Amino acid sequence: MKYKVAIHRTDEGISVSVPALPGCWSEGDMEAEALANIQDAIREYLAALEDGVQDTEVREVEVYL
Repeated sequence: MKYKVAIHRTDEGISVSVPALPGCWSEGDMEAEALANIQDAIREYLAALEDGVQDTEVREVEVYL
């Protein structure tokens, strides 16, 4: 999967958020580190969502843009 990320540069480093996943963000001293960290954060976010729908009927829909 691919997600668009927003990169925020400050004097303290780089933070990265995922607009499609509210509350999903990470940071790093350098851009490469921040991007690697956000990949881990996305995996953890999606795993938490998956845990939240156990014992629930779930369907998938396809959306075309």
